[in-house]
Amino acid sequence: MADHKYDVAIVGAGIIGCALASAFGKQGRRVLVLERDLSEPDRIVGELLQPGGVEALEKLGLRDCLEGIDAIPVYGYQCIYHGEPVTISYPRQSNGKRPEGRSFHHGKFIQKLRAAARAAPNVTMVEATAKDVLRDEATGQVLGVVAKPKGSTTNETYLASLTVSADGYASNFRKRCNLRKPEVRSTFVGLQLIDVVLPNPNHGHVIMGDNPPVLLYQIGTHETRALVDMQSLPPSGSLKSYLLEVVAPDLPKQIQASFRKAVEVDRLPSMPNSFLPAAPNNTHGMILLGDAMNMRHPLTGGGMTVAFNDVVLLSQLLAPSVVPDLTNTDLVLEQMRAFHWDRKALSGVVNILAQALYSLFAANDSRLRVLQRGCFKYFQLGGNCIDGPVGLLAGITKRPFVLFYHFFAVALYSIFCMFKSVTPLIGWPVAFLNSILVFWKACVVIFPYIFAEFMV
Repeated sequence: MADHKYDVAIVGAGIIGCALASAFGKQGRRVLVLERDLSEPDRIVGELLQPGGVEALEKLGLRDCLEGIDAIPVYGYQCIYHGEPVTISYPRQSNGKRPEGRSFHHGKFIQKLRAAARAAPNVTMVEATAKDVLRDEATGQVLGVVAKPKGSTTNETYLASLTVSADGYASNFRKRCNLRKPEVRSTFVGLQLIDVVLPNPNHGHVIMGDNPPVLLYQIGTHETRALVDMQSLPPSGSLKSYLLEVVAPDLPKQIQASFRKAVEVDRLPSMPNSFLPAAPNNTHGMILLGDAMNMRHPLTGGGMTVAFNDVVLLSQLLAPSVVPDLTNTDLVLEQMRAFHWDRKALSGVVNILAQALYSLFAANDSRLRVLQRGCFKYFQLGGNCIDGPVGLLAGITKRPFVLFYHFFAVALYSIFCMFKSVTPLIGWPVAFLNSILVFWKACVVIFPYIFAEFMV
């Protein structure tokens, strides 16, 4: 048992598990990381890191993990609305340069993070399947993890002062701390396009037409990821037909041939897009982190940025100078309450923005389409109408009021554009009625997410 006793046991060697292990290990904590499969993962999300995430990675001393994986610099987005483009670049910094995000193959990045975690002092990584947590029957406090090492026929018990569940969106341990279930809004179907030239290189692309949005971003020298959002998957056997006959014609001409080829040869993996507000961590001896704790629609690519910033904050709140002994669970939970609220400046903004933008970009009724068109026209104004929203999206601007301001500026500008599109005087009575309904729809879109993030 002495060999199986740690300060921290982390379930999951993904984005947040590796970063947290490295941070705690460097602080002198004895850390165990359990991962079911340490081979290179193959996923279609977690492939774009916003500038705010790159900055957090640098604070953690893990910036080198972006090197040697054929990562592509990203300087913003291009939004294409019914064939009409607008470029949404990251706002320039005080030095005149634009911040840089990165896009890459998820598996290659994960393997670099795992190597960095292994190389950190005091970190042990074991390939094992976590089966359950170990609890004190009298108090309910979590004392560690029961896991089955790869190749073993028996379970092992690993004792830890603090157990961290970072086992992703399909977490097996979430129910130990949070009874709320993720809400699946849609599904991404992924394709890998080969040797295409995007309309605006080094930018992510959002394609909006008559169908739900399509995302395009380069993840390697020769590879470009296409993510097709689907609110419900078509019947078995008709997915390829849907992609070829419905989705492909909406794409830029230069993309279509490669997209059609990928539909025919790719295995068409899918991934559910979920929303799960973060609940306070109140379990003695155990905390949830990453997608096990908090999810948002991946449309804006903000998940990893939130994760790395969470690690930065948590490594400060639970530093040995603040919490010398992690067995002091009352002090740990006090710090976790601070963590729950301190992270909201970034996580709340990213989560609300992701859900609200998805509602607009995947508009499925006439009022949402008015807001969708108004959002595109708002971006066309340039200046702060781009810098403000994209600063939020990039994880650079951590001010919820800025999000609130720009969202309702979009709503009002959408109404203004609607009035401009009707015949003066004759069409104004109907437009006035519709303006009330559009503004109400905007409130219905955003306020539930504001409540979920800041009122719980």
